[in-house]
Amino acid sequence: MTDILDPPPARDEKDRPLRDDIRLLGRLLGDAVREQEGADVFQLVEDTRRAAIRFAREGRAEDREALHVLLDPLPPDTMLSVVRAFSYFLQLANIAEDTHRGRRRRAHEVMGSRPREGTLEFALEMVRQAIGNDGLAQERLTAFFRSALVSPVLTAHPTEVQRQSTLTVMQQIATLLEQRDRMVLTGEERTESDALLTRLVLTLWHTRIVRGERLRVVDEVKNGIAYFRSTFFTEVPRLHANLEDLLSAQFPGSTWQLTPFLQPGSWIGGDRDGNPFVTADVLHETLRLQASATFDFYLQEIHALGQQLSLSRTLHAVTPALEALAARSPDTSAQRLDEPYRRALSGIYARVASTMSGLELPPPVRAALGSGEPYASADALYDDLVIIRDALTTTGVGLLAAGRLRRLLMAVQGFGFHLAPLDLRQNADVHERVVTELFAQAGVCDNYAALDESQRVALLARELEGTRPLHSPHLRYSEEVAGELAIVFTAARLRQRYGASALPHYVISKCDGVSDLLEVALMLKEAGLATGGQQATLGLDIVPLFETIADLRRAGDTMRAALALPVYRALLRTRGDVQEVMLGYSDSNKDGGFLTSGWELYQAQTALMQAFGDAGVQLRFFHGRGGSVGRGGGPSYDAILAQPAGAVTGQIRLTEQGEVIASKYATPDVGRRNLELLVAATLEATLTDHESGADQVTAFRPVMERLSAHAYAAYRALVYETPGFAQYFRESTPLAEIATLNIGSRPASRKPSDRIEDLRAIPWVFAWAQCRCMLPGWYGFGSAVTAWLVEQPDGLPVLQRMAQHWPFFRTLLSNVDMVLAKSDLRVASRYSELVQDETLRRTIFAAIEAEWHRTRDALRQITGQDQLLADNPLLVRSMANRFPYMDPLNHLQIALLQRHREHVASGTAPDDLMRRGIHITINGIAAGLRNSG
Repeated sequence: MTDILDPPPARDEKDRPLRDDIRLLGRLLGDAVREQEGADVFQLVEDTRRAAIRFAREGRAEDREALHVLLDPLPPDTMLSVVRAFSYFLQLANIAEDTHRGRRRRAHEVMGSRPREGTLEFALEMVRQAIGNDGLAQERLTAFFRSALVSPVLTAHPTEVQRQSTLTVMQQIATLLEQRDRMVLTGEERTESDALLTRLVLTLWHTRIVRGERLRVVDEVKNGIAYFRSTFFTEVPRLHANLEDLLSAQFPGSTWQLTPFLQPGSWIGGDRDGNPFVTADVLHETLRLQASATFDFYLQEIHALGQQLSLSRTLHAVTPALEALAARSPDTSAQRLDEPYRRALSGIYARVASTMSGLELPPPVRAALGSGEPYASADALYDDLVIIRDALTTTGVGLLAAGRLRRLLMAVQGFGFHLAPLDLRQNADVHERVVTELFAQAGVCDNYAALDESQRVALLARELEGTRPLHSPHLRYSEEVAGELAIVFTAARLRQRYGASALPHYVISKCDGVSDLLEVALMLKEAGLATGGQQATLGLDIVPLFETIADLRRAGDTMRAALALPVYRALLRTRGDVQEVMLGYSDSNKDGGFLTSGWELYQAQTALMQAFGDAGVQLRFFHGRGGSVGRGGGPSYDAILAQPAGAVTGQIRLTEQGEVIASKYATPDVGRRNLELLVAATLEATLTDHESGADQVTAFRPVMERLSAHAYAAYRALVYETPGFAQYFRESTPLAEIATLNIGSRPASRKPSDRIEDLRAIPWVFAWAQCRCMLPGWYGFGSAVTAWLVEQPDGLPVLQRMAQHWPFFRTLLSNVDMVLAKSDLRVASRYSELVQDETLRRTIFAAIEAEWHRTRDALRQITGQDQLLADNPLLVRSMANRFPYMDPLNHLQIALLQRHREHVASGTAPDDLMRRGIHITINGIAAGLRNSG
């Protein structure tokens, strides 16, 4: 039987299991296509596959023409079947790839290989080597973990194309593949496993891949919570426990009990910037859903512990504290009178269930044996569990506390009653309008918006020093102002209900001055989340987000001025003199191109560190990275180690966005690996001299400054100064279709406009990825290097030394290498044909093509490598497995876009199959690229 979507031959015997998995999943998908859609559709998919592989490998015109002949005449229903086949294959190939990575990791561990880069073992080894003295290393590590924070923050964006239903089936397929890999199956077991896998693939084929309606914010919240259920609930405590064991083994005689520092966070349901659908009611529902998931997990684990801890007092001693805890239990069954642990856990279960009732959460599936007093806080629940742990430990059976109970204790410490810290975020322009109206209604200032920055700061400082409120329930406010005030008042109530950790941060988008910080402080003061006067307090971290190139350049001065302001510094002291600053990778890239964005982000960190050091305030960076290189993406481990020396001081937050969340955290094994990478990188960046050779870096800075200037000029010349570029972009990419289809709850633009400036950075990058151009991830680099070498004819060795000795520049080159390899100008040229103006099309695509070749040539000169990804064979393998099957999707997307736009232009309503087809191609191409949003 011919296999549908056959992978290329394995280049290495180690990769044979990967090839076998892809062949198996491809065969099962092919069987589903043939049985459900018919032999003709199956053969069409097979013929398309062969033509696509030939085109991918040889790029011949006749193979491209073969795709035209096969696909262009197809009726919508058949076209949809072909699109679904290739899209699902790419999803299945990703599952096989992730399974194989886990397989290879386990193989290395079984063989006892040296710790690999990115593992906790490797990081601890690097720390010990860097510090030398074991006593000092232990001291430094103890100090590190005392204040450590590593927080990946989940965000929902318009690139999130996965449905929870398909994710669930794919998670089941991944689990089954892993089980098959780890177990030796009998013939009967193999038959049963094959049958289950067949059913799962068939279910996937009949599961709707696209949404019928636009995603609501609450749907996005539920999707985010699903990753806690699948990964974070189990893997975060497991990683903490593993790290404690590693530290105890490396430093014999020491006992390590880490406060959970790995804290996944979320923006979903609290991020209002550009999303009018995030309201006070949505915020309330978000916290309710998060809490409900948390309590469900706790009850499940408490029940399981009750089943495990069947110890009888007739055989085992009991501590007085445990005896008292058991005595308070509503469980009076005679069968369990001699089982104090079970009775104690039944009592804890009843108290947790009562707590849920008091919070108006859905009742537990398994009812409690009786009523109990609600817990006032997660700390109180933790204290009861500690009684059980201590009883086991002090009576000689501490080993029984080392598994599920240990991990539950860590979970309660880390997740509390709120699941994840939820960030509030809004644009500074909105805050300005709110404060303007508050001042005007209260008779303080007729037109705050008309004041200059110094006048604003002076007025805001006076108000923050006082205690009077500005808001009155007896006054009528505009809809916008009423909505924003409702958010902060609701936040105050929710913090009382779920704890202060539930809503700890307020992020200010487009922050460009001290007044932006003070405006938020004033709004928080109205809700009692900040107080003025002599007893100044601040309940939330106010987090400025510097996004544009200009804002990044001013960031150091802006924060220096804020820290020098007595009223703000007084508020900051109540936050422990810790200030978080967020850096925006996406908008700075759209503003100035990827190279200038990266350099200005690096320089902003340096300037901010100097300002905070002078003020004696601790600085924590929050990196607003996207999935793609064009939005600050790329491997997280390398990105953290590429930060300036001193920028990662044991604490870091960074966003995880779009489809990247699914690729990183959909399964426990893959999720654990990605969490470990973040922790390992933070350890190394904080406690080792990762940016060695400070003198060399100082010498490299002027070079980078010139490269940035040249890249900025080239990028701005194309994107903002070339007449008709916005038209070219909108017509040559599926931007409009991304904006109008049911992908996410957030609008694609911040305001109704065709300007690039008003477009959100996420669809800007995502649209370029769909057409395989990937322009935001590389454009300008070739021109920069070419221009600099004209200025410095003998300068190539300097660039080569920068690549060898400077992690920042080395990571930049690695990301350019990856993006160039993932781009395909042959495919991009076909998208350019969607542009109606032939002169515009030729002019702009010629500029893009020329810069691509300049960039590739510059990369070759610096690295000395003739082939892209010469030092990344794993990515080469991954792309070889997936990329040939993206070409048919691109081809069909173009055909569907042409038909769709013709319908729109003629005023005819587009066919529903056509809409769904476009959406599925978006899904499939994003799956093939894996980091496109």
